[in-house]
Amino acid sequence: MRLVIFALFLSVLFGCKPDAGVVLDENDTTVPTYGDTIIQGSIGEPSTLIPALASDSASSDINGLVYSGLVRYDKNLEIEGELAESWEFSEDGLTLTFNLRRGITWHDGAPFTSADVMFTYELMVDPNTPTAYADRYLQVIAAEAPDPYTFRVHYAEPLASALISWALSIHPRHLLAGEDVTRSPLARAPIGTGPYRFVEWVSGQRLVLEANPDYFEGRPYIKRVIYRIIPDPTTMFLELQAGNIDQMGLTPLQFARQTETATFQRRFNKYRYPASSYVYLGYNLRRPLFQDQRVRQALSHAIDRQELVDGVLLGLGQVAHGPYKPGTWPHNPDVRTYAYDPQRALELLAEAGWRDSTGDGLLDKDGRTFTFTILTNQGNDQRIKAGEIVQRRLREIGIDVRLRVIEWASFLKEFVTPGNFDAIIMGWTIPPDPDAYAVWHSASARPGGLNFIGFENAEVDELLEKGRRTLDQDERKKYYDRFQEILAEEQPYTFLFVPDALPVVARRFRGIEPAPAGIGYNFIHWYVPEGEQKYDW
Repeated sequence: MRLVIFALFLSVLFGCKPDAGVVLDENDTTVPTYGDTIIQGSIGEPSTLIPALASDSASSDINGLVYSGLVRYDKNLEIEGELAESWEFSEDGLTLTFNLRRGITWHDGAPFTSADVMFTYELMVDPNTPTAYADRYLQVIAAEAPDPYTFRVHYAEPLASALISWALSIHPRHLLAGEDVTRSPLARAPIGTGPYRFVEWVSGQRLVLEANPDYFEGRPYIKRVIYRIIPDPTTMFLELQAGNIDQMGLTPLQFARQTETATFQRRFNKYRYPASSYVYLGYNLRRPLFQDQRVRQALSHAIDRQELVDGVLLGLGQVAHGPYKPGTWPHNPDVRTYAYDPQRALELLAEAGWRDSTGDGLLDKDGRTFTFTILTNQGNDQRIKAGEIVQRRLREIGIDVRLRVIEWASFLKEFVTPGNFDAIIMGWTIPPDPDAYAVWHSASARPGGLNFIGFENAEVDELLEKGRRTLDQDERKKYYDRFQEILAEEQPYTFLFVPDALPVVARRFRGIEPAPAGIGYNFIHWYVPEGEQKYDW
């Protein structure tokens, strides 16, 4: 989807800037020109190109170019119109009316109307649609499309994230109505209203998009976008250096130590800014091993998270203590923290009954050794290295940890979604709005839900419900502060770190203007001067 879910380059508090070693030509007077191709490296293959069904970043990146929402975030993370040219709330805040743009067409030429928005709403609330994002649309008590260019929704109670919830991708009614969305060919060949049209998808290799000449904001300058699927970041970097890809996210090692040559800086611009995401070690709370809060607290004390920031990120990031980015308004800096303290970890484990009673160096309880497996996904060096360090630190206090790395699609389908794991190292994007209902409310602790660790807490449920119903930011903060206090005490995750985003782009691409929203918000305005264009199709 287009929400958060939905933009890995967001930076809520800090504006992003080029790395200090790179000088951009601010006096560039080249004229924006149509043409050329940008080849982007992707470690993961999309799961589906039907946005309602997608929850992975690879799918969201592509869907974000193919589809449009009614609204979106601008460069400064303010809400602006996309398919909607304007909107208004009723005085009581319970009715939201969108006035849609006229003259917009789907990529197949069919007209876009309010019937498509109504269909998308109905798709999201249909119990037969296997989506993880129905909740905010289930808050709508009535929806109407009184004419082709008006869409209106009514709420029983105020919803703080009501407006931005309509940044979800609008789906084509004329192609999906009456169809089983899970079997639609659009999963492999999407048709949207966005700036790029689908061309081809070769599994395991590439996905190709081309500029939409009828896009309502004007045809994008870059003619084609190719996503090359390269699961290994080292191989991807070699392809970047060879000139076979133009854009990727660098690993900290690549950013800090392998990109400082004059040759590299002459060919590429690299950027650094705090990512709107965090990486965590999540425990399957349905497994008896992790149901004692003291055990989870002990594991957090046994992991040196500053070591992860220094060793895995090479200092390009910061320790995480909760689900919001430090420095942003929802973040609570006063929650309980878990300093690296192996002795305290052992004390907590002993209180929970885990001791080395056999003298073999491993903790045991009731004849069972403390052992479990951490899963993470292939192609993400940070998570794999973090897993190796966590494995070593836990072994030092007598816990036998296995680390298993799995291909992304299989990781989601076979392990994460069905809850088939002991513990996982994953990451979440942090959206500007703090509504965390989809990840932390007990209603999402179901197969296919985003609360796949099975966290359930009645007070958290109440806080999340109140937080989303309150329009006053100061009042909302009280609810989210308490929510973070409970997470800090319960430790359903060991929050590991907030990494810096480290994108790199070939220098021939102009029009990149770093802002609080990152660098991708104005992608349709990127261009390559005619004399520097590399690909002629």
